[in-house]
Amino acid sequence: MINVTKTFFPPIEEYQQQLARIWKNQWLTNRGELLIELEEQVKKYLSVSNVIIMTNGTIPIQIALKILGKEGEIITTPFSYVATTSSIIWENCQPVFVDIHPEYLTIDETKIEAAITSKTTAILATHVFGNPCHVEAIEAIAQKHHLKVIYDAAHCFGVTYKGQSIFDFGDVSTCSFHATKLFHTGEGGALFCKDADLFHQMYYSHNFGHNGPLDFHGMGINGKISELQAAMGLAVLPYMGDILKSRKSVVDFYSENLEFETLTTIKIRENTVWNYSYYPIVFASETALLKVQNALNQAKIFPRRYFYPSLNTIDFVKGASMPVSESIASRVLCLPLYAGLTEEELLQITTIINQSLC
Repeated sequence: MINVTKTFFPPIEEYQQQLARIWKNQWLTNRGELLIELEEQVKKYLSVSNVIIMTNGTIPIQIALKILGKEGEIITTPFSYVATTSSIIWENCQPVFVDIHPEYLTIDETKIEAAITSKTTAILATHVFGNPCHVEAIEAIAQKHHLKVIYDAAHCFGVTYKGQSIFDFGDVSTCSFHATKLFHTGEGGALFCKDADLFHQMYYSHNFGHNGPLDFHGMGINGKISELQAAMGLAVLPYMGDILKSRKSVVDFYSENLEFETLTTIKIRENTVWNYSYYPIVFASETALLKVQNALNQAKIFPRRYFYPSLNTIDFVKGASMPVSESIASRVLCLPLYAGLTEEELLQITTIINQSLC
């Protein structure tokens, strides 16, 4: 069976070495030694100044919206994972959708200003499949209208744009360290923020608002990660070079062997060093997608309709029509992509797709 993704497991002995440190320290949570070490290593690897590693990738978005959204209207994309929109509503804000670019699949920056009202407080945009938004245009719009910018960068570990970590853009960027991601802590996520004062507020907000054991800076929730999860991150991080190399070879194989007469794939924004996080293919029609998906499933190959459906159509939102997002969402399929896929498996996948399209 070939799934759309597969968790990278470091050598068990190396994970056990990290676990032995936990047993020696007798410290399981509340920002222990391993977590602090992991944050320092992640900062060094990504060349960023600040990071807070948290228990998943959604909590950082919710904290950012709690502080920056101020229960206002949040301009956002309909083409993202449901957590992006759910977080907006969860924090008593109102999502206002803006359609996407048909090639980059990120929010269409040329349509943002038309959606701004007196109630708009922030822009929450997603770097889709690790592909950056037009960050310069979004920053200019935000400054002009005095808005905050939050990036859902769940897929972006290791991505750079114009020589900078993609996490350096916006007021806040968030990432997922879920087991399905190329870097993971089993379950986890992170928040990045360059401004020192805002970072301080984000930091205490993920730890109940604590200022030491008996005092509080302000209100907070529990977003802390455990030492067990940090141990996994410390065991995985040294293999990032191997992981990226393997994933690139899969992407290159798809790009060289799929027949693109009736298919397209994502256009990576110029000046981006991509991380090969997903390989989406967009079909000419949903009918063609379903035919290919069925043929792959018959061979026990399970790609994923991701992102589907367009978020403006889900029951608890029902936003305005977003023609490009709705069309892409109905026709996009993410192919299996993970370290360790063999050329034989890739040849089977591409052969089935190409034959099904005939």
